[in-house]
Amino acid sequence: MSVKQISVFLENKPGSLKKLTGVLAEHKIDMRAISMVETRDFGIARIVVDDPFTAANILKEEDFISKLNSVLVVEIPDETGGLDKLINIFTEAEVNIEYMYAVSAHRTTKKACMIFRVADTKAAEARLLAKGLKILTQDEVMDI
Repeated sequence: MSVKQISVFLENKPGSLKKLTGVLAEHKIDMRAISMVETRDFGIARIVVDDPFTAANILKEEDFISKLNSVLVVEIPDETGGLDKLINIFTEAEVNIEYMYAVSAHRTTKKACMIFRVADTKAAEARLLAKGLKILTQDEVMDI
């Protein structure tokens, strides 16, 4: 049930992000989520797209440095304390969160979604499903 995310390394200078979004738009790749982090010299754009394997190949052809990896997209009640309850479930399941970022509310369920990168995606997925969490598939993420 994990979802493929692409981490793209970008120079920390004007126009780098535009180059990435331009390439994706030119090739009709639809982004569903994006997160940006930066250091002094470079940034990392983490993106979830409709066709991650095609996108990864296009980015390689366009000389971007990128990496494809698995993340968990988890529904979360859109209410006060919803994230705290979710993090508590991760803690109880002994799942360490490497990083996370938010996605807009799911169109159909109207629930918020969070993207999590964890060390062992398969083990975390099994533990979290056993705790009753809803983990979205790649296709379900496209409905966001």
